[in-house]
Amino acid sequence: MLIINADDWGRSEAETDSALKCYKAERITSVSAMLFMADSERAADLAKEGRLTVGLHLNFSEPFTGTTNSPRLNDCHRRTVNYLKTNKYAQLIYNPLLRKAFSYSCLAQLDEFRRLYQTEPSHIDGHHHMHLCANMLFSGAIPAGMRMRRNFSFWPGEKSLLNRVYRALVDRWIAHKYWIADYFFDLTQCLRENKLHRVAALAKSNRVELMTHPVDRTEADYLASTEFYEFLQQLDVGSYALV
Repeated sequence: MLIINADDWGRSEAETDSALKCYKAERITSVSAMLFMADSERAADLAKEGRLTVGLHLNFSEPFTGTTNSPRLNDCHRRTVNYLKTNKYAQLIYNPLLRKAFSYSCLAQLDEFRRLYQTEPSHIDGHHHMHLCANMLFSGAIPAGMRMRRNFSFWPGEKSLLNRVYRALVDRWIAHKYWIADYFFDLTQCLRENKLHRVAALAKSNRVELMTHPVDRTEADYLASTEFYEFLQQLDVGSYALV
């Protein structure tokens, strides 16, 4: 089965509207919502009206742009953002001084999702994939048993051996506590490297997630194309809500 998920739902009106257009055209199967952002509340109303399948797009790496968050949340979130922006390896290092800040920010976003959407998220993923940073992996803040996005999948030779081993270890770790797809790919990378045929082959016998950002013109054009429509006809297409 192929899951086609649009990230950044609610981050801005442009991102919400571009994803909604693709959903109505049956070119994506779900979205991941950002909370405490400029378009979060409107996006929630649109999702409930259109009965979209919506996951939670946890944000620890970008400032909130909404106006409903508390001073405590602002402080905790500012600290996580500053830490993760320190250098590209910060996400790999567990910082015990930020244990409470990460947990509080995560739980606040989960509670806000429940308030706006009046249900549990269909799945959990993260902005810039920071739901898999060391502080989140060791926090235990995400409830066990939820569906969670795994690391990107790569073929041998696409990344260093150390990189692939690290990703495999993290995926094995989270698979003990959460449901994860068998494979996960990014649409832009697949288009750039001409490997969507590999994704299709895997999706015929595995559960595969394909991430997209329809606000990107190249991705939007491809999602709307006849080529992508024909690509979907050969596959079983669904969402995290169906697994």
